[in-house]
Amino acid sequence: MATSFTNDLDMKKLIVITPIKDSLETLRHTIDTLRSGANTTPYYIFDDFSNEETIGWLNENQEKYQLKIVHLSDYTSHPSPNYRLTLNMARKMALEEGAHLAIIESDVIAQPETLEALVELTEQLPDAGLVGSVTTDSYGNINFPYSYVKKSMPEVYQTPRSMSFCCTVLSNDLMKAFDFAELDSSRDWYDVYITKRARQLGFNNYISLKNPVIHKPHGSRPWKMLKYKNPILYYLKKFTQKRDRI
Repeated sequence: MATSFTNDLDMKKLIVITPIKDSLETLRHTIDTLRSGANTTPYYIFDDFSNEETIGWLNENQEKYQLKIVHLSDYTSHPSPNYRLTLNMARKMALEEGAHLAIIESDVIAQPETLEALVELTEQLPDAGLVGSVTTDSYGNINFPYSYVKKSMPEVYQTPRSMSFCCTVLSNDLMKAFDFAELDSSRDWYDVYITKRARQLGFNNYISLKNPVIHKPHGSRPWKMLKYKNPILYYLKKFTQKRDRI
């Protein structure tokens, strides 16, 4: 059964997931930081057809970090990315436990206290759909995907723009109201769609500026760095290979 953080906050239960496809260097940092200290919150790693090195590391460190590993190869033969399947499985787990769902991507460094603060915000905001941390580089400069956010904005900013799953809590109420089965199977990523759908259902989405996380953009999908090095080739691959469909 899911358990909450180890302090005395009266919070709903929480389930944490990290979807992965290799990128072992950033993944190790993500897991090691999030699991620092005594934290028994259920943490599921959704392995999307990773290589043997990544799977081997996860198996070797599963007990150390108290990880629950879900190998999507046990559930589908569809090639990566399988974010739609991940989200549907995670939503089912969260609803069964009456829990909020936190997504921490494998190119994000988030402290346990940051995640705890996001859950507390989710509890305090009765209309919360998604509640996420602003992202920064290692020097504290706000970066992608929240480059539009200014430090002069409110510490808890209700955003009319799209949220990212970098470090974000999806409220239990949102998941009750929104069946992820409606997600378009022809797409690869769903943070933009879920953001919009949350607003359509009467929820508001919030970015916490007081609980930043370090983001290494595209660290979990290194091929996307081509967008900055050779944008013509990037967009050619994007459209001819139908990659990165949002």
